Amino acid sequence: MHVTLASWKSEIFEGVLKFLPDWVQFTVLALVVLAVLAGWGLKLKRKLEYRRAVRQGRPVHAAAQYGQGRGADHLGAYAPEAARRDDATT
Repeated sequence: MHVTLASWKSEIFEGVLKFLPDWVQFTVLALVVLAVLAGWGLKLKRKLEYRRAVRQGRPVHAAAQYGQGRGADHLGAYAPEAARRDDATT
């Protein structure tokens, strides 16, 4: 019984890379590493911007709090009026 530690996706990725020339393999691997590093960099940048905004007392765009709702719950003055019951029954 043969058990692999890699997922099927990585097995396919590795299999496809083996059929490519060396220079393409290195380029693809470098792009994958660059994408991962760029993702980490953006995440760190957003985290630092958030901390600076909180420290300076600026408004921070944050995710909705628990129970806050979303979409039509935040229309405020633009929300449609609730239908009156006496209009609906006649």
